Amino acid sequence: MLNFNYSIPTKIFFGKEQIQSLIGQINQYGTRILLVYGGGSIKKIGLYNKVVTLLKENNLPYWELPGIDPNPRIESVRKGIALCRENQINFVLAIGGGSTIDCAKLIAAGFFYPKDPWDLMIGTAKFEKALPLGTILTLAATGSEMDPIAVISNPEINQKIGTGHPTMAPKFSILDPTYTFSVPKSQTAAGTADIMSHALESFFSGIRSAYLQSRMSEAILKTCIKYGPIAMVEPENYEARANLMWASSLAINGLLSYGKERKWSAHPIEHELSAYYDITHGVGLAIITPHWMEYVLDDSTVDVFKDYGVNVWGLNPELEAYEIARQAIEKTKAFFVSLGLPTTLSAVNISEEKLELMANAATKHGPLGEFRPINAHDVLQILKASL
Repeated sequence: MLNFNYSIPTKIFFGKEQIQSLIGQINQYGTRILLVYGGGSIKKIGLYNKVVTLLKENNLPYWELPGIDPNPRIESVRKGIALCRENQINFVLAIGGGSTIDCAKLIAAGFFYPKDPWDLMIGTAKFEKALPLGTILTLAATGSEMDPIAVISNPEINQKIGTGHPTMAPKFSILDPTYTFSVPKSQTAAGTADIMSHALESFFSGIRSAYLQSRMSEAILKTCIKYGPIAMVEPENYEARANLMWASSLAINGLLSYGKERKWSAHPIEHELSAYYDITHGVGLAIITPHWMEYVLDDSTVDVFKDYGVNVWGLNPELEAYEIARQAIEKTKAFFVSLGLPTTLSAVNISEEKLELMANAATKHGPLGEFRPINAHDVLQILKASL
């Protein structure tokens, strides 16, 4: 197990009616609030009214930045920063899923940077500090409610980049599973695939001595396999929604990666798909992941695949290792199909036209992953196999 420093600073308020914690938490950090949210879903479920009523009752002035896209745009970040500066905002509250939260994170950090916030994403400027941020989660998927990472798109140059800094970690997050009851089947499926991908990226590691972290990854994967289908059939099943919501947070808050190398493969490939074609992140991951698995399976990785097949999918440990590995990959693909997710790029209208361009972009900073590092040629083969 590698050395690590444990720090997961976000305070979590989990369960029904935890919205009552909101004002007490905001009062610790700020008095002028920017509300960041996406479409109309938070208004349909009554969450918007709850929040603004609480703010008004406690004489907390607020401004709004609605309309955050599913793949949040840098233009929304720029608008949010301008709102904050014009109105002396000192606290950012994100209400929604990972896209909204990611946008709010970069707004909070970009407030203190005098130039274009895209500089922070591409690394030509350093993060210094950020406005305090809180979240109210409405979608179990990205885990952004409990990590310091933001993924932002710049459609003008077809880039989707993830970056992280401790100052962007939310101060608190309110996780009420009832706020996810109205999430449609398609988003529930994509969110489940996203959570699973986070756990898989940590599980498939060359550092096998981090035994505990690998077993925790398996638990999260089994939770998704059990409760994802239930949530789709019974959208108001509290047990299912609660387990998926907590799995979302634990899958990427750092816990699973401690003691391992955190260098992922499927995610940077998918970011290129989203950058060029604006597809749903979880959908892209569901397509790419099984094909990545097939490509990296070899003598150096087969034993980890065997653990995955036996411990997650319950396959017979007496079978030959490669047989277990191949069955585990097929079960992964079949599970995504059972959720109604596509398994090919052509199913989401992606052709061979830009595959090489995306493969080169995904690896422009070097090979992906440490489990079995892959270069641009490898990524291109995975993309072609995904067609």
